[in-house]
Amino acid sequence: MRSDLLAGLMGHAKSPLSRLVIAMVAVHALPDEELRTVSTTDLNLARGALEVRRGLLRHTHYLEEFSHRLASEWLAYRYHRWPASTNPCLLVSQKTALDPDHPVVSRTLLRGTLPKNVTLVGLRRDRMPNQAFATGDPLKLMRLFVITAQPAMRYVGAACPERTAKLPR
Repeated sequence: MRSDLLAGLMGHAKSPLSRLVIAMVAVHALPDEELRTVSTTDLNLARGALEVRRGLLRHTHYLEEFSHRLASEWLAYRYHRWPASTNPCLLVSQKTALDPDHPVVSRTLLRGTLPKNVTLVGLRRDRMPNQAFATGDPLKLMRLFVITAQPAMRYVGAACPERTAKLPR
């Protein structure tokens, strides 16, 4: 994502939760379902990594300095605001933090972290072609976004048609 667009979104963010959600979707292209179910034990600030479960598989997102700082700020805010919370989910709200059933945050809460005309799906969808355009490397896309070769090649083909023009169809 272009830094000016990301800065604009961050300028709109009113809370540490908002800033972390925007970073995880706009930078790491995490789908909202995965973001809602990430637990605090999946975030390892010492390693600078966030482990995401995808079915039976686990995928590690390595956090760059910006995302690492936002995750650290969110954890500090979360533990200060709800010190008695036993909810294992990384993202919690006032309703879910102290609920003994440990529910995940709602999609509505995540949507509410964004400006009016921006959606989580739209941010994620924009992130992948932007990365394809920047690198032109399908392997990097596959590793970064945990997608298969076919969509990675489609993104690269759309972003850099000269790289895929001679490939057999």
